[in-house]
Amino acid sequence: MEIEVVKTGYLEENCYLLKKNGQALIIDPGDDFLKIKDNLQGLKPLAVLITHHHFDHIGALDECIREYDVPVYDKSNLEEKEFTIDPFSFEVVSTPGHSKDSIVFYFQKEKMMFCGDFIFQGTIGRCDLEGGSIEEMRRSISKIKTFPDDITLFPGHGPSTTLGEEKRSNYYFIKG
Repeated sequence: MEIEVVKTGYLEENCYLLKKNGQALIIDPGDDFLKIKDNLQGLKPLAVLITHHHFDHIGALDECIREYDVPVYDKSNLEEKEFTIDPFSFEVVSTPGHSKDSIVFYFQKEKMMFCGDFIFQGTIGRCDLEGGSIEEMRRSISKIKTFPDDITLFPGHGPSTTLGEEKRSNYYFIKG
């Protein structure tokens, strides 16, 4: 599986395009649809996956739906279990804290987790926005700490990291 990061908007949100066998998944289509579309040339988008519904993660969602006529998967229509969308298999993990609807998409075979604004390199997402909760964030961190250290985390902003690195150096993982 190939991963392409498309940075969108003034908050430089990471929209991820997962590519395999000429097909693609779009994770968190920020707010620059034309940039996303340009990077999907020659691919068949199968679905849009949403980690949470903050504006910087869904700005191009309506345009993606109109252009590609694909289903959207988010907290409202997914439960914590494994899913397969053609060549892509992933597990959904509920991780409230940054927002009530925060989820991560865990691709176990590839050892990759797309975590939206739940975890960033060296920190976590804000809990002071509407729907955020530091108590729920602590529970979500405790849950995610049970996963293997060698998982690469792909956050909604900034560079990727590993779960092991966050367990060793992220204040919120150490303290919590």
